[in-house]
Amino acid sequence: MNNALLSGISGLQAHQTMLDVTGNNLANVNTNGFKAGRAHFAELLNRTIEAATLPGETSGGKNPVQVTTGVSISQIDHNMEQGSMSDTGRPMDMAIEGNGYFTCFDGTRNVYTRVGAFAVDADYNLVDPATGNRVLRMGSVGVTEGFQNSYSNFIRIPYDVALPAKVTESIGYTGNLSANEDQPTTNLMTSGMSYTVGGAVVSGTNLLKDLDQANGMANGDRIRITGTRRDGTAVDVTWTIADITDTSNATISGLLAQINAAFTGSTATVTNGEIRVADNAAGYSLTDLNLQYLPVGAGTFKTPAYFKYLEVGGKASKPTNVEIFDSQGIGHTLSADFVKHSDTSNTWDLVLTGITGDVDRLVDRRIHGITFNADGSYGGLDQTLADQPQFTMIFSNDPTNSREITMDFGSTGGFDGLSQFGGASTVAPSGQDGYGPGWLSSVTVTREGTVSGIFTNGIRKDIAALRVTVFQNPAGLESVGKGYYVESSNSGSAIPTRAMSGGAGSVRGGALEKSNVDVATEFVNLIQAQNGYQASARTIRVSNEMLNELSSLIR
Repeated sequence: MNNALLSGISGLQAHQTMLDVTGNNLANVNTNGFKAGRAHFAELLNRTIEAATLPGETSGGKNPVQVTTGVSISQIDHNMEQGSMSDTGRPMDMAIEGNGYFTCFDGTRNVYTRVGAFAVDADYNLVDPATGNRVLRMGSVGVTEGFQNSYSNFIRIPYDVALPAKVTESIGYTGNLSANEDQPTTNLMTSGMSYTVGGAVVSGTNLLKDLDQANGMANGDRIRITGTRRDGTAVDVTWTIADITDTSNATISGLLAQINAAFTGSTATVTNGEIRVADNAAGYSLTDLNLQYLPVGAGTFKTPAYFKYLEVGGKASKPTNVEIFDSQGIGHTLSADFVKHSDTSNTWDLVLTGITGDVDRLVDRRIHGITFNADGSYGGLDQTLADQPQFTMIFSNDPTNSREITMDFGSTGGFDGLSQFGGASTVAPSGQDGYGPGWLSSVTVTREGTVSGIFTNGIRKDIAALRVTVFQNPAGLESVGKGYYVESSNSGSAIPTRAMSGGAGSVRGGALEKSNVDVATEFVNLIQAQNGYQASARTIRVSNEMLNELSSLIR
């Protein structure tokens, strides 16, 4: 009966532990990332009353006679299966759909959790605000941009770091250029600046030296006139002003006469103080004009950085506009016209007609020979013209560097960019790769565990990559509270990786993993624990009554 008492006591203890585990599961039914525990029972050592014997010639073998001395809890394991997901709408909340664990640092060691309820602390670190544990990153994402420190594995959310501006290097175009449009345009250029005398716009008789835009002109000063005529012939003429007081020569009219002499087929005039050069006939034209002042001394005379096109001559014309950015992130509106050749079929040019803001000079403003195939697909540039699909310019705030902007018209033989069919011209810029400076405004997380930031300039940049850790035996992890685990001797070593690789699973932003406790199962476990406890208690009671009966025999 002593064994029965001991067995009953062990039963009480084991079922009490079962009740503890079940109660803990139910208490954490709403704990994010909680993994339900389960108590396993095992019998204690058996006391052998009679050993087993081998079969003999006249008798068979006998089984051992044993009495078990009770029950114990052999182990308490945890169901490491994923819980259901709960969308929270908070961008810093994260959950893992798979077997991985978020990796954090608690000040002394790496700890692992399924609960991604993170936030940003005062030093812009991504942390668990409940514990202060810092979230760790993987790889070099965000280091080059200065978002992450190369010497640290902690993730920073760079609300304090500006995204530097990026100069525009490429512009894409898509859409149709009309194959049958025939509406000739007349080439017309303007200086874009008004010459004045005492604030009043000039007339043709005003001396150049008297203009508000001139200072200290001297005899022998020169004005260089360059460009191309309508037919593409190069112009390079230098006009020397022998006598700056010569009212028949050193005047606005004198300058216009020099331009007219150089540019046959075009006529230069002054309108509202602006020098304008117009072709004498409509149709495809290569007329382009530049003026450069070359003083003999310290005199100054302002000439336009470039002449703007009010209209580009062609068999047809289609204007476009797109915002581009210089190296300081200053935006400029780039205007460019597609113009159709008059004599060469299926061929267009793209001409840079003007740019807003301060531009020092346009070095190359025309892309020649954009061709199309008979089926309307883009045919590439006419190779006989040896031109590149680029504009080249110099911005005033960066005068030592020429900036080339490459145009992307699509793949040769394809319809993924420009096309030429009948109907209206619909071509328009499809995008450009420059942007102004910006500050981080919001954060999202991709399925690959990449923390991405959207900046005030509309640019999205990758900030960091979460370190996700997997284990050979997650059930062997040791819980240290607050939803965290550390590796144990039986969990296997931590294997750091990124989401969507190495069996880590994917990251779901704006969500948290719920507890995987099954309430119905736990209620059944409560009943079983109660029944087992009552049965063990009954064993002790009956044993006690039998001992009392035994003691009464000797009274």
